[in-house]
Amino acid sequence: MSGESIHLMVAARVSIICEDGRSPLSVDSQPVRRIRQRPVIRQLHPFVVLSCQLPPGDDLFATVCCIFFIIFGVFGNLVTILALSRCRKLRNATTAFVISLCTADLLFCTINLPPTASRYIHHNWVLGDTLCKLFPFFFYGNVAASLMSMTAITINRYILINHYKYYDKIYQRKYIALMIAFCWIFSFSMLTPTLAGAWGEFGYHGPSFSCTILRKAGRSPKKFLFVLGFLLPCLIIVISYSCIFYRVHKSRKNVEAHSPSPAKTPGGVSSPAPLMRQLSQRQDEIRLTRMMLIIFCSFLLCFLPLMIVNVLEEKIRLPTVHVMASVLAWMSSCINPIIYAAMNRQYRQAYVRLFCGNKRRIGATNSSSSTARSGSSHSKTLMSEVFVFNPTTNGTNGNCVQNNEKNKKSEENKI
Repeated sequence: MSGESIHLMVAARVSIICEDGRSPLSVDSQPVRRIRQRPVIRQLHPFVVLSCQLPPGDDLFATVCCIFFIIFGVFGNLVTILALSRCRKLRNATTAFVISLCTADLLFCTINLPPTASRYIHHNWVLGDTLCKLFPFFFYGNVAASLMSMTAITINRYILINHYKYYDKIYQRKYIALMIAFCWIFSFSMLTPTLAGAWGEFGYHGPSFSCTILRKAGRSPKKFLFVLGFLLPCLIIVISYSCIFYRVHKSRKNVEAHSPSPAKTPGGVSSPAPLMRQLSQRQDEIRLTRMMLIIFCSFLLCFLPLMIVNVLEEKIRLPTVHVMASVLAWMSSCINPIIYAAMNRQYRQAYVRLFCGNKRRIGATNSSSSTARSGSSHSKTLMSEVFVFNPTTNGTNGNCVQNNEKNKKSEENKI
C-alpha cells in the first residue's frame, strides 16, 4: 500500500467522522508511520473520533464543574468527618456510617475527580494504561461503598424503630466496625474479576470519553454489577424506609388516640416534662431519618442517569448525554454536607464547635448538659420511649420513662 493511498484513507476516515463541518485534530506523520507498520486503519487513536463528536462547550463546562466539585467536596467532607468524630454527643452507630459515607465521597473527590479534570483539559488520557484501569475500579468501588454505607444507615434506622429491643445487641462497637468493613470489602470485591480481566476488563472507551468497563471475549459484567451493586441496595433501602414510615405513622395514630392528658398521668401525677422531652426527642429522630432518606434520594437522582447511560451506552451516540450524566454523578460527592447542615441541628452544632472551639462550647454545655449526657445513646433511647406504646396497658408513660432511664445508664456504662 503506497503512502499516498494511506493519506487518502486517513483523510476519508476523519471526514466521515466530522460530519458537523468542524476541523478535526491534525494527524501528524507519527500516526501515519504507525499505520504503515500496521495496515489496519482502526489503529488510529480514538481521541480523533472524540474531538469531533464532543461539542466545544461541553469540555469546558465539565472541567469547571469538576474543579469546583474537587474543592468543595474535599472541604465539605473533610470538615464533616472531623466535626462528627470530635463531637461526643454524636458518637453512635448512625454517625459511624455517616463518616463512612463521607470517607467514600472524600476518596471520590481526591482519587477520581482530578484525573477526570485532566482528561477534559487535555482532551486525552495522559495518565497511562495502568491508571486507566484503576480509574474505573476506584470510581465504581467508591460509588458502591457510598451506596452500601447508605444501606447500612437505613438498616440501622429500621432496626432502631421496628426492632429496638435488639438494637443494643446488634450495634455494639465491634459489630459496627465489622459492618463498615463489609461495606467496603464487598464494594471493591465485586470489581476484582474485572480488574483481573476474568470478566470484562477496564479500559478506554472512545465514544463515551471515559475509562470504564469494556467487553472481553464478548462478555461484560455491567448488567450484573448494576443489579447487585445498585438495584439491590436501592431496593433494600426503599423497602426499609417504607417500613419505617409505616411504623412511625401507625405509632403516631396510636399516641394521638390513647395518650393521656399532658398535665396528668394515669396515676394522677403531673409530669409534663418527661412527655415534652419524649415528644422532642421523637421529632429529632424522625427528622434524622427523613434527612437520611433525602440523602439517598439525592444520590439516586445523581447516579441513576449515569448508571443507565453506562448500561445502554452501546445504543447511545450523544456525547453530551454522557457529560451531563457524569456531572450529576460528580455532584453527589459534595452535596451531602449541605444536606447535613441544612436539615440537622446537631450536625450544625458540630460544625460550629469545630470552627469556634471552646467559645461556643461553654455556653452550649451550660444550656444543654442533660442533652449531651444522653446524646451518645440518642438513637436507641428515644425510640424506646416512642414505640413501646401499648394502649391497653396502664401506666404507659411511667414505663416509657423508666425504660428510658435504664437505656441511658446502659449506654453510659458502655462509653
